[in-house]
Amino acid sequence: MSPAEPGAVEEPSVELPAVAPQLRELRRRASLTLEAASRAAGLSPAHLSRLETGQRQPSLPMLLALARIYGTTVSELLGETVADRDAIVRAADMDPTSAGGWTYWQAGAPGRGMQALRVHVPYGSQGDIVRVHPGEEWLYVLQGRLRLRLGDTAHVLAPGDSAHFDSLTPHRIAAAGHGGAELLFVHTLLQSPTAALCLGPATGHPTSGETS
Repeated sequence: MSPAEPGAVEEPSVELPAVAPQLRELRRRASLTLEAASRAAGLSPAHLSRLETGQRQPSLPMLLALARIYGTTVSELLGETVADRDAIVRAADMDPTSAGGWTYWQAGAPGRGMQALRVHVPYGSQGDIVRVHPGEEWLYVLQGRLRLRLGDTAHVLAPGDSAHFDSLTPHRIAAAGHGGAELLFVHTLLQSPTAALCLGPATGHPTSGETS
């Protein structure tokens, strides 16, 4: 989030030159105005405009939120293309991508109704953003300990633990240990642009190291 946003935490920038034109093109393809898309993502129109013009670089949580809103994947937002949509994704083909301190690997094929990722959540980054949006999320902790807040309830998940929840429940995740956490993460993609209009802005509750 930009310094002008309430409760914002400064995020490390990443060099993703393909993101800016893709963000604008996919928003227009979804028939969303800058105001509607920014409201759905919990951003100000000015902040989204800066992302679309390359003046700011998005974090991974922002990319995930925008992918949901536009009914696409993080890969497409980044301008990545896959020649064939195969049912099998080989480990050797999972190239890591970093954004805002988070690292993720595509664990599923593009163009599906769900997006599957393997995610490394670093400790102490992306401090205070609570997400609310249509859809479902499922996560499974591979390594480390994960702090998950669902509504007013906080949970700490250990390796082997999982969570499956309605994304309209306000939620945020964070690594509970200094070594970070690694997880499998699956979320549904919005297929109708009108679904994004029921999204409210993200609400911040400053707690260092927690976000989704």
